Amino acid sequence: MLYRHKHVIWLIGITGLLLILSGCNSQDIEQELQVDVESFEYMNQDEEMVSLEDLKGDYWVANFIFTNCETVCPPMTSNMANLQDEADELGLDVRFVSFSVDPELDDPETLREFADQFEADYSNWDFLTGYSQEEIESFAANSFKTLVTKVDGEDQVNHGTTFFIVDPEGTAIHNFSGTQLDEMDQIIDHLEYYLN
Repeated sequence: MLYRHKHVIWLIGITGLLLILSGCNSQDIEQELQVDVESFEYMNQDEEMVSLEDLKGDYWVANFIFTNCETVCPPMTSNMANLQDEADELGLDVRFVSFSVDPELDDPETLREFADQFEADYSNWDFLTGYSQEEIESFAANSFKTLVTKVDGEDQVNHGTTFFIVDPEGTAIHNFSGTQLDEMDQIIDHLEYYLN
C-alpha cells in the first residue's frame, strides 16, 4: 500500500513536470511581474529631463548601476550595450534606461564618461540621475521591488543586478539576471515576442 502511494505521488510529480515543460514551449510568454513604475522625471547624461511619460508607448529595459562600482556594474553595462546592439540589428524598437544608485557622485558628465566606455548609443539609452539617495532607494523598492542602499561613509552602493522589461503602459513585467549572458538571449526573445 505504501509502495502504491509513493508510485501515485511519483506519477503526479512527473505529470506536473511535463505540464511545466510543455508550458515552456508554448507560444505565450507569462509575465513574472506586475509592478507599476512610479511617475518620475530625472536628468540624463545630456542634462535633458526624461520622464515616465516620455517612455510611455515603448517597451524599455531598465537596470540600476553606478560609475564608481568595482564589481558588477561594468559587466552589466557591457551586457546592456550588447542588448542594445542586438535589438538594433533585429529592428526592435526598444529603449534602455540605467538609473544611477549613487546620484551624488554620478552627475550627467560622469555618467556620459562611464557610458562612453561601452559605446552606448544615446539615441535610445538614457543614464539617469538628479535625485537624492533616499529618492532612488524608495523608487527602486516601489517600482521594481529591488534593493538599493548606501551605507554612510562607504563608497560602494548595494543594489540589485536585475534587468527589467517595462511595457508601454509603464508596468515592469519581466526580470532577468543582468550579469548572466544567457539571460540576455532571453530578454531578446521576450522583446521579439512583444514587438513582432
